[in-house]
Amino acid sequence: MAVHVSELANIDRAAENLGDAAYRQMKERIIRGVYRPGHKLTVRAVAQDLDVSTTPARDAINRLASEAALVYAGPKTVVVPVLDAKALQEITLIRLALEGLAAQQAAEHVVPQDVEALRALQRQINSALDAGQYADALWHNKEFHFAIFRLARLPHLVSMIETLWLRIGPSLHDLYPEFAKERFGVHNHEVAMEALEERDGPGVRAAMENDIRDGYRRLRRACRERATRSAQ
Repeated sequence: MAVHVSELANIDRAAENLGDAAYRQMKERIIRGVYRPGHKLTVRAVAQDLDVSTTPARDAINRLASEAALVYAGPKTVVVPVLDAKALQEITLIRLALEGLAAQQAAEHVVPQDVEALRALQRQINSALDAGQYADALWHNKEFHFAIFRLARLPHLVSMIETLWLRIGPSLHDLYPEFAKERFGVHNHEVAMEALEERDGPGVRAAMENDIRDGYRRLRRACRERATRSAQ
């Protein structure tokens, strides 16, 4: 039985869509902290987790490994990398530059509806923090930040920032429960939204940079604590 070329094209597109979907789901799990630093993954385990076949699971793993979000630990195993103090410092410096730029540019394009959407996201963050649902708080926090970044209308910049978040995402759980009690991020977000309302680019940039620095101080301490435990 002959197979029409268009049917083959449809099959290829379906496979590509499954691979893209698996990639997006894995990215979300990494940023949410479902896969924590040091977590080992196999193609079969990922396929079962995502309820897909091994082909899209393998494709997703390969893409994430190429972005340094995963590291190969053998022919069939990858590991979520543990962020050490040096890598954390480097990523933080790059985040300050790229995310600061995106935040400042966002002020040039923001409209009142955008700020309303950000306030809705902030309410979701607050609710998750109140309930101790830190994985949800992290995900809504990511949505908040990227809603601002996308306002910059610089898609290549946003793509670069997302790669950094994949590297730092699994370690962000180290922020809690301290950040839930002190609400450092909540304050920074409020300042950022007020600056956006005023279309104050430098003000938005300063607020987002402060958010990064506050997180960096807690994550740096967590890195030191982890290194101390490993040395014992």
